[in-house]
Amino acid sequence: MTHRLRLALSGLGLAAAFVLGATAISRAADPSVLWHIVNDQCVPNQERDRDPAPCAAVSLSPDRAQGYVVLKDIVGIAQFLVMPTARISGIEDPAILAHGATNYWAPAWETRRNADVRLPRNLDRTEVSLAINSRGGRTQNQLHIHVDCVRADVKAAIAANSGAIGPRWTPFPVPFNGHAYRALRVDGETMQDIDPFRILGATIPPQEMGQHTLVVVGATFPGNVPGFVVFDDHGAHVSGEELQDHRCGVVFGP
Repeated sequence: MTHRLRLALSGLGLAAAFVLGATAISRAADPSVLWHIVNDQCVPNQERDRDPAPCAAVSLSPDRAQGYVVLKDIVGIAQFLVMPTARISGIEDPAILAHGATNYWAPAWETRRNADVRLPRNLDRTEVSLAINSRGGRTQNQLHIHVDCVRADVKAAIAANSGAIGPRWTPFPVPFNGHAYRALRVDGETMQDIDPFRILGATIPPQEMGQHTLVVVGATFPGNVPGFVVFDDHGAHVSGEELQDHRCGVVFGP
């Protein structure tokens, strides 16, 4: 745990600290801990002292509606969270599909550089994953995108089945943890113009968004074309975070 993260958690209690790691939490924990870190610590510290602590970075907008923060998660070697400075509950919140809404996936992709400095080498784009869990598959009610290493077997499955991934949703040939994901391909070096929330929202009723989980994995397609594979699963308690490896085996080995 970093010094800054200890500062963030001081006063919140040890039990509350574990809410930063979705795999280590009691569902009885306060679901607003992340919001309190964003709203009560990171943003005021940036505004007052130009110091984002305990966050790694804070990007502000005049009314906080468009801003975001980057926070090191207590779980994992290099896992970071990207969260809005506005109060947005999660994937089901209508604010993420509203006109002019911030594309939080763009800074989430850039946050991989924060992960790089905590690892012995920089991650290849094919080793980076972004994930947001469904409403029933999370414990915190502040939208947060997990940025971390992808599981080695997921990376291998993408490489082996890249020809089966096209620009429209199709079932992915390989199940993960017994879950049948669908996937699509999006070309682009960055996610500046790629918003998976809108990609998903264009194909399902808005009231169903909360039953979905999204995972984005960087890819290099044939012809050395940079892009991304977007995975989607749906159900009452789905958590795409399962496709991430908080131990970062793609770097350190199994």
